[in-house]
Amino acid sequence: MEFRVTREVLADAVAWTARSLPPRPSVPVLAGILLEVDGSQLSVSGFDYEVSARAEVDVQASESGRTLVPGRLLAEITRALPPHPVDVRAEGPRLSITCGNARFSLPTLPAEDYPSLPSMPSSAGVVDSDVFAEAVGQVAVAAGRDDTLPMLTGVRLEIDDDRVTLAATDRYRLAVREFAWRPETPGLSAAVLVPARTLADAARTLTSGPEIVVSLSSGGSGEGILGLSGKDRQTTTRLLDAEFVKYRAIMPTESSANATLPVVQFTDAAKRVALVAERGTPLRCEFTPGQVTLRAGGSDDEGQAEERCDVDFDGDPLTIGFNPTFLLDGLAAVHTGRARMDFTSPLKPAVLSGVEDPATDDADGAQAAADRPGSYRYLIMPVRLPG
Repeated sequence: MEFRVTREVLADAVAWTARSLPPRPSVPVLAGILLEVDGSQLSVSGFDYEVSARAEVDVQASESGRTLVPGRLLAEITRALPPHPVDVRAEGPRLSITCGNARFSLPTLPAEDYPSLPSMPSSAGVVDSDVFAEAVGQVAVAAGRDDTLPMLTGVRLEIDDDRVTLAATDRYRLAVREFAWRPETPGLSAAVLVPARTLADAARTLTSGPEIVVSLSSGGSGEGILGLSGKDRQTTTRLLDAEFVKYRAIMPTESSANATLPVVQFTDAAKRVALVAERGTPLRCEFTPGQVTLRAGGSDDEGQAEERCDVDFDGDPLTIGFNPTFLLDGLAAVHTGRARMDFTSPLKPAVLSGVEDPATDDADGAQAAADRPGSYRYLIMPVRLPG
């Protein structure tokens, strides 16, 4: 195997593939990146039996072939190379990399022991890459991190014809986002649970092209796999075999009070006040007509903070406590200048959502409301306040 390629192109493809490599592989070959040259195309692949990643690059090839090299080391080397064309050649049990005056010789791994990458499932539909990346990012923030509860570490992906709904929860908050897409088959209906970390990483890094193709296994050899592909890149992940919570029953359908608040000003105030909140102590929010007073701390042996912020509040005065980290996560995910919080009582969940600015709407009104950040809902459980 021998080829020449632009340093930036090679480094980008290797770095993207290396992101999916396991930090502690069960067998040594899974720490490798597979380089395959066929004609003028180089494929850079990684697979750990759970997640696969494959990037394709145009190269000037002198000889086709395949070789397996330590992935993270290859990523570090290609990132550090000088800005010159890179010559790569497999020489027996070693891989030679030459770039300008720099030359590296790496040991190879037994490619014959490397597992075959799973085939990409059949296409289910297409979505704009920026819409998908934003939606996944908004929802994945609420997913759990405890691997002993796999149903909470995933993002529920529901397809109903031309609408997709994403949902995630860690029991203390719930995030839901809907958006439009173009299904391969009209009337398509499906629901799967995707590992949140894998989905978030893939959605964030597949934005080089305008669209992402979403593929779902329909049985047979591809059972339980989600595939995502963009420009010259594709990734697959095994689905979680767990039952997701019935989240629609949790989301309140009515409220007794609501507040419309400026996201930037409220977020800055909450961050300042939360500085004195000890671990596990709530941020106290006292809503009255025209303003909210944020308080934290209060005991003799800890700091205290208080700040007022102007808001539009409709309802009887309300005092409610939140985990400051969870509240700030929701505010950061709203992606609008103003946000609305709906309340039922100080001991029941509040729902945060974006408030659309009519000035940003399309002049002809053709943009569907559910395609905008206002379709995002973030439910947050309150924290019982002392006294």
